[in-house]
Amino acid sequence: MDKVLLVTGGGRGIGAATARLAAQAGWAVAVNYTANSLAADEVVRAIRAEGGQAMSVRADVADEAQVMAMFDRIDAKFGRLTGLVNNAGVVDVSARIDQMDVARWRRMFDINVLGSFLCAREAVRRMSTRHGGEGGAIVNVSSAAARLGAPGQYVDYAAAKAAIDAFTIGLAKEVGGEGIRVNAVRPGLIETDIHASGGLPNRVRDLQHQVPMGRGGRADEVAQAIVWLLSDAASYTTMALLDVSGGR
Repeated sequence: MDKVLLVTGGGRGIGAATARLAAQAGWAVAVNYTANSLAADEVVRAIRAEGGQAMSVRADVADEAQVMAMFDRIDAKFGRLTGLVNNAGVVDVSARIDQMDVARWRRMFDINVLGSFLCAREAVRRMSTRHGGEGGAIVNVSSAAARLGAPGQYVDYAAAKAAIDAFTIGLAKEVGGEGIRVNAVRPGLIETDIHASGGLPNRVRDLQHQVPMGRGGRADEVAQAIVWLLSDAASYTTMALLDVSGGR
């Protein structure tokens, strides 16, 4: 079976690290991005320089038409999808619930939750033996915030990631008999630029004292867990919520 993988939000951070590591493991990788084409193209160039197969593909995962067009492009380039990493996500500025507005919540759930639903739906339509597929693996990128709650910072993000946990459990049971494994990783404090996008560029340094291992994690450390869950080495692993959080 050809190994064809889509990594949403694959141009930076955990997504970029996952795309590169998966390519080294033999996956043909579609690197999704929304706006930063330069970053996605750099990931693709790096993969090709190492002899791998990759393409960049633009789509806002919260837009159904764009998601469907993205999957069609991947079909045409690489063939039927066998792996999906639902990594695309956003945070917002640190705030209490009484400082937030509905527009923020809609953006948070549209991208972090509905985007994962849309991509998973299209993946299942291609992977499931019920639809003539040969199976596959889906890895959702959740967050330790789903169990910590992120009080005083972004409880909306934490709630969105908790929805991803529930989705992972339900979908794993739904398609487990159709050759599809569904798991999630829950990163803790990881050194990526998502913290700066939320207005807290020093968040990892400021909070790493709360981590039993005493440091923040790296994107490649999360990528290792994701690529393992995608692999045949995890052939009997589904419905898992794997914390990659240094014990926090």
